[in-house]
Amino acid sequence: MGLLSRILRGRTRTAEGAYRPGPYLLNDGWLSASAGRLMNWWQAGHSLRPYGDSGAMVEACVSAYAQTVAMCPGDHWLSSGNGGRARVTTSALARIIRRPNDYQSMSDLLLNLTRRLYTKGEAFALAIRNNRFEVTELHWLRDGLPHVAADGSVFYSLSGNEIVEQRFDLRAPIPARDVLHLRLHTPRHPLKGESPILAAALDLQMSGAALSQQILYYLNQARPSFLLETDEKLTREQVLLLRETWNAQTQGESQGGTPILSWGLKAKPAGFNPQDSQLAEMLKMTDQNVALAFRMPLQILGIGGTPFASTEALMSAWKSTGLGFCLNHIEEALGLLFQLKGFPDEYIEFDTNALLRSSFKEMVDALANGTRRIFAPNEARRYFDLPEVRGGDEILVQQQDIPLSMAGKAAAQPAAPAPTDAPGDAPADGSKAAPTGDGATDQPKDVANGEHRRRFKAGRARGRAAPIAA
Repeated sequence: MGLLSRILRGRTRTAEGAYRPGPYLLNDGWLSASAGRLMNWWQAGHSLRPYGDSGAMVEACVSAYAQTVAMCPGDHWLSSGNGGRARVTTSALARIIRRPNDYQSMSDLLLNLTRRLYTKGEAFALAIRNNRFEVTELHWLRDGLPHVAADGSVFYSLSGNEIVEQRFDLRAPIPARDVLHLRLHTPRHPLKGESPILAAALDLQMSGAALSQQILYYLNQARPSFLLETDEKLTREQVLLLRETWNAQTQGESQGGTPILSWGLKAKPAGFNPQDSQLAEMLKMTDQNVALAFRMPLQILGIGGTPFASTEALMSAWKSTGLGFCLNHIEEALGLLFQLKGFPDEYIEFDTNALLRSSFKEMVDALANGTRRIFAPNEARRYFDLPEVRGGDEILVQQQDIPLSMAGKAAAQPAAPAPTDAPGDAPADGSKAAPTGDGATDQPKDVANGEHRRRFKAGRARGRAAPIAA
């Protein structure tokens, strides 16, 4: 049975988007067949966010992730046999990192993918291959829907990029091997993802309702609504007339005017005072809960929190939590798409050094200490975009530092013997010591003069005068 027939056979059983009867097996047991109507929300293209995904705090968290990831250039690395690694520059992955397509940079692609990942819970990109099965283009698409064939094969329906839809035929299901699918966690289906916005749904609804009420309050020129009270029993016609009269005196061009009451009516303000409801505290709590759902330090957004010792410490804390997961998630997805061998042989890694830069003095001190044991001076000079120097490719070490295994051998070596018959010392037999002044030499005069002439001729042959002892 061919691939197309298997796909069609799987789709004839139950069309995508249609209700699939249960029961459904979950970790805690079986669900009834009626639960299938809720479990198949993703197949029908329904959203679980009726409240929307807008708001200043949500936008701040999403933008922080998207812009930070876009700032980190990636590289294709290959582990070497000596424990190091080498940058791969000729692979298909390296070419895609430099330029994913003809209308986007890699920064632009990562920006859109990351934004979609955190607002919708998943992001999609289509890989275009040549006749050698190498990926030559990578295109971001706004929407995607997974399909599962009868044999378990995964296919995708992609849309939301006019450029791609004009160039390629996206009507047929696309195999999963040609789709970059980034997704966050959801317990509902292994091929779907949910945004952290869902975790803060109640908080966003509460703050949205409060802000909507405040908007209406200020649109009414900060005048509260009123309740009209009377002891008289009014007919329906009188109530309608009273409402019409009140609105005519308080709305439109007469907004903010002073109505005249009759029939023993009393106007009582309705609503609440923003100060009494502690609106500011409620909005602050909502912002904190949204940041908590996104695993976003409040200090990154500049709205408080416990201060860090430095910007480097702040970025390191974020990298160890939410940002680190996001970067690793994208790295693993790209490695799967490009069929890398996996760590530690072959992998992609985003460079986060730009995020962890400290002050100039701290960086200079760290590089100065590092050049003594870890890396060569030219490697340190590249951090400041300085040219290489001659002899700067070798690691510098201090002369007094020796391997630990040599410490015992050095201590066991006998000390050098003290010189005997030093100049100026009297002989042991008590005879007269030889003169040691300007007119004295340790060698016979003719031998010394010959040695001087030889050294002078050798130095002159090298283009400089050799030092001559007095």
